Amino acid sequence: MTTSGTSTPARFQELVHNVMKLHKNEKESEAHQIFRQAGGHQPKGLLPQTVNPEEETIPGIEHPGSTGVIYCSDRAMANGFSYASSGEWANLGQGAPEVGPLPDAPPRPDSIPVPLDSLEYAPTTGVKELREAVAKLYNETYRQDKESKYTHENVCIVPGGRAGLSRVAAVIGDVYTSYQIPDYTAYDQVLSAFKRLVPVPTAISKYNLDIEQTKKDIRTQGLAVILASNPRNPTGQLKELVSLSREGTTVILDEFYSWYIYPEDESEYGQSVSSARYVDDVDEVHSVEFVDLTCNWRLPGWRVCWVVGPKNLITALSQSGSFLDGGANHPLQLAAIPLLDLQHVASEKAKRDHVLQRLHELGLDVEVPPSSTFYIWLNLEKLPEPLNNGLTFFEELLKEKTIVIPGIFFDINPSHRRNLFHSPCHHFIRISFGPPLEDLNKGLDAIQRVLNKIERKGVEGFGHSYKKKATDNEGTQV
Repeated sequence: MTTSGTSTPARFQELVHNVMKLHKNEKESEAHQIFRQAGGHQPKGLLPQTVNPEEETIPGIEHPGSTGVIYCSDRAMANGFSYASSGEWANLGQGAPEVGPLPDAPPRPDSIPVPLDSLEYAPTTGVKELREAVAKLYNETYRQDKESKYTHENVCIVPGGRAGLSRVAAVIGDVYTSYQIPDYTAYDQVLSAFKRLVPVPTAISKYNLDIEQTKKDIRTQGLAVILASNPRNPTGQLKELVSLSREGTTVILDEFYSWYIYPEDESEYGQSVSSARYVDDVDEVHSVEFVDLTCNWRLPGWRVCWVVGPKNLITALSQSGSFLDGGANHPLQLAAIPLLDLQHVASEKAKRDHVLQRLHELGLDVEVPPSSTFYIWLNLEKLPEPLNNGLTFFEELLKEKTIVIPGIFFDINPSHRRNLFHSPCHHFIRISFGPPLEDLNKGLDAIQRVLNKIERKGVEGFGHSYKKKATDNEGTQV
């Protein structure tokens, strides 16, 4: 197929080149060009997007773009990473806790009962007994002093956090949806894929949302939904966030890390934060919480999550689940019931402090040490170019068999039109201290090697020579 004598791939390349001219800083960076060439990462609406220009486009199909972890894993594979030999690498990108035994923690599940009844489909709202256990957990943990209590009718079990987020997005109407920058990378794809959600960004300052300005935006712009993470760093503002639901808007809070907080007073270990503590009437205040077994129970492979909110929402989520995912795994829901007995996460704090100290020794001080979750948001701005941006630093660490996540993935920008060099997240990387200490040290050693190269050779050897695709042993691209 040709267009005015120009082949489709050639025309594609010409259009891409014209787009890149708009981003003059991007075109000078090999790491940023590789990112833009991945399917779904071009500015939306310019031309059909493919993983590479030689591919045929499929009518009606649009690449949504990858989340940060998936893109970074794909790039790592192009550099030789494989899950079969993952022990050779330090994966500080994947947001997952240690799944093995920890001192003073309950034993890890090593078998799953499969009763005959569990071979049937589970309800799209989940097994009633598990829903009751979740409601009881919330009432005893957060609502002992509240007259209004959660019941199983306020709980929906879903097959993982993204499925829960997708179910909620599917039942939101044509409304303005507020979100913050930076935040969880999957929000970008959700806001892009579910067209009825009209995204309204808010850039937060020092990890704090301007509550009074948000109230004004609700009244003047008609914000109907606010999507946010809890806890964020610092962990404050939760009560104020819930108060926004009394302004006639729905507050959706991703609380996957609600038990990963690090109080200054060690006697407070084992406590958690949740918007459920500040909800007066569970069916009248429009506050929605997501929690799962992935982070808080250190069981990421189970893909069992719950959504807690007003009964009317749970009914809607049951309906969207009937066509989106069909419900969570039945045997694993039953196996999860006895696990809702939480233990503290003091071991995570020790790893956090170790990573912060190592970074300090490398001259990479963290502006806001994390008081929750198991992530460090590291600013590279003081490093020399081109290593002072997250995407290039990420590519250089791949050469050292280490994975981190570039900050631009947390710049929730559904249309992808912003010049990446202008992103407020451009200079950052995210480091997970969830992996075992051995892997953390391996990754920190890699960061040190990169910095040592700067001291020895300057920056001439950086910013180029990145592998585009994985190669087999004979050098053939695969």
